[in-house]
Amino acid sequence: MYIYKTTGVCSKQIEFHVEESILKEVKFYAGCPGSLQGISRLISGMHIDDAIEKLHGITCSGKNTSCPDQLTKALMLLKEQIA
Repeated sequence: MYIYKTTGVCSKQIEFHVEESILKEVKFYAGCPGSLQGISRLISGMHIDDAIEKLHGITCSGKNTSCPDQLTKALMLLKEQIA
């Protein structure tokens, strides 16, 4: 399980599990519960590159980031670490 501390969004932390570049589980702590639970379910089973492609650059309420965008930042860091 990987833990990523978010910045600039309502969610404080994202925990996720990846096996062979596939997202197996994603949990957001704090933030908009319904939306974040929906995102977590939709990307479960998705390749991390596909999740990055779909979610990177999404903004929220005038901020230059969002909870989904923060997840892509975490996934890109993970890719750098395992490369």
